Amino acid sequence: MAVKKWIVNLSVEERAILHSVIKKGNVGGRKLNRAHILLLADEDQTDDRIAAALHTSVSTVERTRRRCVEGGMEHALSEQPRPKRGSKLDAKGRALLVAIACSEPPDGRVSWTMQLLADRLVELKAVSAISDETVRLELKKTN
Repeated sequence: MAVKKWIVNLSVEERAILHSVIKKGNVGGRKLNRAHILLLADEDQTDDRIAAALHTSVSTVERTRRRCVEGGMEHALSEQPRPKRGSKLDAKGRALLVAIACSEPPDGRVSWTMQLLADRLVELKAVSAISDETVRLELKKTN
């Protein structure tokens, strides 16, 4: 049997907080799962048993244990913010997109399609590649 590196020892208050998180019912699924992991880890359950009981992976259990020991219970329950993805188009590219969309459509067309706009941006070397969905989302942001 492997020796556990991260041993979770919860106080009575921490256990009460975790039980209230579980009973509350309006918390996210990940937070709820982590609360269950910490309670089972405090009962000296093995990582394999906890993972099987909660239908999660052993690495999730290990990670939650480690976060609890290193940063405390609140740190183990919470998530770090995920990085925001930047836009494919900068301000200049957006301005060009709007200008193209407001201009006359190509010959034989009644209006610009998202794919035509995307192709035109690539043609003008505003971006190396862009999808019609990205064009749609960028145009949606403008008035």
